[in-house]
Amino acid sequence: MPIVCNELLGRELIKIYQDTESFNFSIDSMLLADFVSITARCKSICDLCTGNAPIPLYLSLRSKANIIGVEVQEHSYNLAIDSVKVNKLENQITIIHDNLIDISNKIGKSKFDVVTCNPPFFKVGNHQINPKDSKAIARHEILATLEDIIKEASKLLNTRGRFALVHRPERLPEILELFKKYHIEPKRLRLVYPRVGMECNHILIEGIKDGAVDGLRIEGPLYVYKDDNTWTDEVLKIYNYTKEWVLCF
Repeated sequence: MPIVCNELLGRELIKIYQDTESFNFSIDSMLLADFVSITARCKSICDLCTGNAPIPLYLSLRSKANIIGVEVQEHSYNLAIDSVKVNKLENQITIIHDNLIDISNKIGKSKFDVVTCNPPFFKVGNHQINPKDSKAIARHEILATLEDIIKEASKLLNTRGRFALVHRPERLPEILELFKKYHIEPKRLRLVYPRVGMECNHILIEGIKDGAVDGLRIEGPLYVYKDDNTWTDEVLKIYNYTKEWVLCF
């Protein structure tokens, strides 16, 4: 398989290993890593469905917290390990090769200040999907459902810990219902649009475990592209993140 080492974040020269024939990280992961609330008090972070570790790598610039990434696919796990090593972040980031279902029984319940996840977006449905296809596993809920993910995130979180998720807008009603079911109170919601005038195609949502009821804040829209098909200034800023901004909240 053709493995390449690409630049993840421009100014800080963060590198990431990818397989050009596999399912690579997308802008969704970068938007989520920028969106999630991280404070100076944050000591532990867990990223579910970590892939080749784009979110842990990004968050290493935002926080000095210990970060664990959980990835079920062996090839993606190996890429994540290599990505952590090439950036010399072994002392901060740990990658675990395991299914996220019941992962809290293995790495600890009520242990994390922040949990993030860029999950498979699509239900399996009635159409034929190859359960051994790495791209299918990354896109479809073959090995874990949305409920599995939110349930496990709740178990991992400390009381008043934060869970942040990127997903498709059509799944929002289900997400809100599952947040409530597993005692995560939604607090922030941001809609992502390809460009001005187009429909929302992603959502960013964050909730607090055992947080006070009500108080959901709908933040301003995030546009990815300008009319000339170049990235907006906000997206460029995300990709050019620097340590100079760490913990300046």
